[in-house]
Amino acid sequence: MTSEVEPLRPPQSRVAYVVERLKEDLANGLIQPGEVIKQTVLAKRYGVSPTPVREALRALEADGTITYQPHRGASVREMAPEAAVDLYRMRASAESTATEMAVERMTPAGLRQIEAKHAELNKARAEGASAARLSQLNRELHFAIYAQSSQLVVDYLELLWSRFTPASTIWTGKHAGDLADDHEAIMEAIRRGDAKQASELMAEHILRASRIRAEDPEARAEGSQTDMDS
Repeated sequence: MTSEVEPLRPPQSRVAYVVERLKEDLANGLIQPGEVIKQTVLAKRYGVSPTPVREALRALEADGTITYQPHRGASVREMAPEAAVDLYRMRASAESTATEMAVERMTPAGLRQIEAKHAELNKARAEGASAARLSQLNRELHFAIYAQSSQLVVDYLELLWSRFTPASTIWTGKHAGDLADDHEAIMEAIRRGDAKQASELMAEHILRASRIRAEDPEARAEGSQTDMDS
């Protein structure tokens, strides 16, 4: 009698590995919009040959994250102000829906994970962490919430977030307080199990970020609409 053995998952391809690492570095601000991407540098950083790096860049070019220019090579696409507004409107709609779904499906373990990320962000802010660190923790909190919905939703939202990799963050001293207050209100609604209010508060939180981007010259998107459409 033969025993059933669960088949081993195939190892992640080098190209998929590099794509994942690139997206992480973009989300964390390690690679900035307009910055020229050197394949040899990335290959050394990720411990692979230049070939999977080249293929990964082509994949990101296909989804609009990376752009190639003659005699310059690959760089992160810069987002125009108009496109940034469009993206935030899409995010507000999608992330409010994701939040509503998350609250509807919330488990005690899921709530503990969200509370932990919320506490970590608040602690970092109280200790004077850098804006870049606060931005990273903010992303982790948001996706801790969305993870309670479904992987399909998370994958879609990761794509939206990867489209905007700003050179600056809105998690600076003059904006961080308002953003943190938004988080507190969202968390209160989540704790109460009020999916509708949590959804509405999340939408307003995303739109607040859009207004900050539009009104603050230090956080404003700098690309041109022509560049975004090319």
